[in-house]
Amino acid sequence: MSGRVLNPAVMSPLMLEDHALTIDGVPLSAIAQRAGTPCYVYSAASILENFRAYDAAFGDLPHTVCYAVKANSNLAILRLLAREGAGFDIVSGGELYRVLRAGGEAGKVVFSGVGKTAEEIDAALVAGVGYFNCESEPELVLLDSLAHRRGKKVRVALRVNPDVEADTHAHISTGRLAHKFGVDIDQAEGVYERARELPNLLLVGVGCHIGSQLFNLEQMEAADKLLELVAKLRAKGFDIQHLDLGGGLGVAYKPTDAPPPIAEFIAKLRAKLEGKNLHLLIEPGRSIVGGAGVLLTRVLYRKKTPEKEFVIVDAAMNDLVRPVLYDAHHEIVPARQTGGPKFIADVVGPVCETGDFLARDREMPEVFPGDLLAVCTAGAYGFVQACNYNARPRPAEVLVENGNWRVVRRRESFEDLVRGEE
Repeated sequence: MSGRVLNPAVMSPLMLEDHALTIDGVPLSAIAQRAGTPCYVYSAASILENFRAYDAAFGDLPHTVCYAVKANSNLAILRLLAREGAGFDIVSGGELYRVLRAGGEAGKVVFSGVGKTAEEIDAALVAGVGYFNCESEPELVLLDSLAHRRGKKVRVALRVNPDVEADTHAHISTGRLAHKFGVDIDQAEGVYERARELPNLLLVGVGCHIGSQLFNLEQMEAADKLLELVAKLRAKGFDIQHLDLGGGLGVAYKPTDAPPPIAEFIAKLRAKLEGKNLHLLIEPGRSIVGGAGVLLTRVLYRKKTPEKEFVIVDAAMNDLVRPVLYDAHHEIVPARQTGGPKFIADVVGPVCETGDFLARDREMPEVFPGDLLAVCTAGAYGFVQACNYNARPRPAEVLVENGNWRVVRRRESFEDLVRGEE
């Protein structure tokens, strides 16, 4: 028995072979047996397939695909993408360190973020970061002064807030006037005019980012607004060379989700950019790594109360916080598919919080203590948001590549929990 397990809209590496789930041909049970649980597992082939889909869809339109490091910053994944020629979108000095450590090209790094410190900016200047997406006038002034000290001219885009409503969770919507990000698009021309007086800044770009997990191509509305701004700025003599439209394309977490294919999404952007003499930067993260990863966890107990039935597993909110933080849905499937009756249960972890759940009121197949489960579409915003709450060591990470697998981050030990403390 074999076949795809998830929604075909997801470029999922999971397959069913002889009733057992595999990832790129490697049985999940074999990985769990040696690497332990909880454990994140990623498919190198799926990650590369998604990145290449973006790159190929642009054709001959000048572009850089800058992977959003915040989605998954494991060095092995960054190294994989760096070898493909990816650019990188970073939002901290730590992410810059990771990209450089993985062999990423500094000149293809875009430094975004609303709260860059002077130390982070200076480190980026020393490294030779390609672009800064600035989000306020005080940041422009600070960047200019630090660039002056280093004797550098830096390429800058102002991140503008186009006031576009993104149909996504409120915590990952970033393009409205009430949000902390960017500069109001109606004030942007004035900011550019005042920034002319800052001699160490090359005002060559315009950027935006309206949110994450988007299905309805809201970026098209944002692109229209930004192209209008580019035309106005060029009319005033600004040499605008690049347009940064951010990331945000969604992935299928539920079988009913239907995100637009990467090629369709890029084709619509291409149609707007053709003939505009602009280099397009785009910053996908989730749509490259989200569907490429699963979180493996084992059932510890079954428990029934007068109100609920619970499947208690060894993964918890400290390993995957998305369900409680965003009310996010992840499909949860047994690593061995045997059919049989189903029941309704909450899938919960060991952490001492009522919010420690991976699923609520979920229809589950019969599972028993010791059974291995795969929490699907967990490659983005999984491990990167993990923590040590309840003094729980963070899980291992595994990369499957060319039919083999290896641990790319070892499981933390108790000694790791107290490292740095006195």
